[in-house]
Amino acid sequence: MSDTPFDLVVIGSGPGGYVAAIRAAQLGMRTALVEKDATLGGTCLNVGCIPSKALLESSELYEQARKDLSKHGIGVGQLSLDLAAMLKRKETVVKQLTTGIAGLMKKNKIEVLSGTGRIPAVGQVAVKAADGSESVVTTRRILVATGSVPVALPGIALDGDRVGTSTEALCYPEVPGHLVVIGAGVIGLELGSVWRRLGAQVTVLEYMDRILPGMDSELATASKRVLERQGIKFVLGARVTGAAASGDKATVSWQDAAGAAQSLEVDRVLVCTGRRAYTDGLGLQELGVSLDNRGRVLVNDHYETNVPGIYAIGDATPGPMLAHKASEEGVAAVEQMAGIKAHVYYDAIPGIVYTSPEIATVGKTEEELKAAGVEYRKGSFPFAAIGRAKAIAHTDGFVKILADARTDRILGAHILGHHAGDLIAELGITMEFHGSAEDVARSTHAHPTLAEAIKEAALAVDGRALHGG
Repeated sequence: MSDTPFDLVVIGSGPGGYVAAIRAAQLGMRTALVEKDATLGGTCLNVGCIPSKALLESSELYEQARKDLSKHGIGVGQLSLDLAAMLKRKETVVKQLTTGIAGLMKKNKIEVLSGTGRIPAVGQVAVKAADGSESVVTTRRILVATGSVPVALPGIALDGDRVGTSTEALCYPEVPGHLVVIGAGVIGLELGSVWRRLGAQVTVLEYMDRILPGMDSELATASKRVLERQGIKFVLGARVTGAAASGDKATVSWQDAAGAAQSLEVDRVLVCTGRRAYTDGLGLQELGVSLDNRGRVLVNDHYETNVPGIYAIGDATPGPMLAHKASEEGVAAVEQMAGIKAHVYYDAIPGIVYTSPEIATVGKTEEELKAAGVEYRKGSFPFAAIGRAKAIAHTDGFVKILADARTDRILGAHILGHHAGDLIAELGITMEFHGSAEDVARSTHAHPTLAEAIKEAALAVDGRALHGG
């Protein structure tokens, strides 16, 4: 056991954990970061957000060269795909960022403890190294930032190859002839888009009667139409009953919306049926830490559990599983430990799907407002009426703003369009300040930009869009 206790030990080095550790060090806390994997950064940097976005970018450029550049008078000659080089670039991006986090740990004098963390008692963290040896450190506080892991449905035999999760889909050695994606959520649509662009036939099986459950239905419906035009096939109301590999193929079976049994033999199956909090082996239940029925750690407004001195953030706790949410919670948790007033405004956390066009949302959906009996006004504006969108040939989609009918305060915003993930930030900030649609409408937006669609949508809330819509 260490003779010198830490002020804070963070378990998990994902976007929540490593950011929390940095902020703690900035505030003068002696901080340690526990990580079981060989590299820092958690799922997001290693097998999630970053590698998937690298492949999304590469595959989009490939499709542009194959289909769109000739419209601009650009000839590319004989086009070829070097998948190995594309995957190598992805790995290079990941390595640069994970190495950068290691550098940040050194810069901020954060001690990295390599191994699997466990909490044997309040104020203690045991770290089991790869060689089986275990050491114990003492600490004033412990922050659980262990993230989440994929889950599979009953009857699905994951083999880490022909039937796998997003981890395997980031490094297929060849483009599948036919890829079945189980689940029409964010991860399924993104990775399905990657392999569709590179030449795969992609079929998405979704249990619900719509894609992107939880997102605004108008946004989801429009997104489905665009993705279908691009070549992705959707089978909705499909209850998957099994998936298993057989040689160099895989068979997936399901019941369709009418209850009839269906099956397909395909090259690969990608299972994207959600994620669960990863709290296995931490010893939380033995210590009496309260968990919900999904294994998520329950915390108060200060991110502290019912056991004093043990805190939790990110995917290990209830709420949307988003890297930026975890980071903000990590900062807020540590600042509150230091006596600083801090909070996270959950109504203004954006969510983004990095398809092409991108899908971005912040705040309430129309369905949520109707269910809550909130009276609202809606303003929508299409990118097809925006000069910049026409000039760059990205006219699909629209901006939708939902504002309180009485106060005009923006309650939600939803964008389908090119760079929607960047554009949504303006509306998220407006919501942080409890701003109104009129505030956005009266703000000057540069011309020609895609952001003009946001201004026009804000004007449309009051029925006065200037360029149609």
